[in-house]
Amino acid sequence: MKPSRDIARLIEIMAALRTPGTGCPWDLEQDFSSIAPYTIEEAYEVADAIQRGDKLDLKDELGDLLLQVVFHSRMAEEEGSFAFPDVVEAITSKLIRRHPHVFGDARDLSPAEVKLLWHRIKAEEKAAKAAAREAAGLSPQEEDKSILAGVPHTLPALSRAWKLQARASTVGFDWNDARLVLDKIREETLEIDEALAGGDKAAIQEEIGDLLFVIANLARHVDADPEGCLNAANAKFERRFKGIEEALEAEGRNAKDATLEELEALWQAVKRAESAGG
Repeated sequence: MKPSRDIARLIEIMAALRTPGTGCPWDLEQDFSSIAPYTIEEAYEVADAIQRGDKLDLKDELGDLLLQVVFHSRMAEEEGSFAFPDVVEAITSKLIRRHPHVFGDARDLSPAEVKLLWHRIKAEEKAAKAAAREAAGLSPQEEDKSILAGVPHTLPALSRAWKLQARASTVGFDWNDARLVLDKIREETLEIDEALAGGDKAAIQEEIGDLLFVIANLARHVDADPEGCLNAANAKFERRFKGIEEALEAEGRNAKDATLEELEALWQAVKRAESAGG
């Protein structure tokens, strides 16, 4: 078996890995549920390569993510549900169907008209999907008519909070000023203080959750991605802490040898150096 630029070779390799008796024991024991966490992880690694601007790494990570699609498709083919070509047909059909202003007769639409068209097409797709399930003898999916329906539970918590709040805002359930959200943040910090004084761990956790939820809302009001904000803060902390470690290493020491006061002084020194350099 040799490498190839043809997607068919990847599908053949996956089939070989999943062939009982001659395939890979680890691949053979996997199922949709056991592979799902790897699928999510690979998507994050793609995003990480993009953030780092590493195109060589991005090429590899996209391959890893593509493998996940092929892996799930192979398991579905084995059980007779669908195969990889069906996945390709489904997404190409959806793209063509959802872009009649590109591939059809609905030309010269404004962005607002495109958005309205998009919602109409999605509604038609939903009805067609229900009819297809009925024709296949499958039970209808229980319809959740909530405005919040359809926000995936597997999203990172901050991103999901952002999307839930955005959905609620479509019916006017929202603050109309970011500073009002900031007032709510102050309120939540006071409630955390009260919970800490009470010593109730469950109450403390609940209040921290409320604070994070409102912070995500503040990010939405200023059109900022809360995950991106936190990732930037993580990177800043990592960079500064490594600066502390480098300063200590120059003295022949490490962070475990330093007192909290020394670490804090070095932290402030790193911050000042960043400010002076930037």
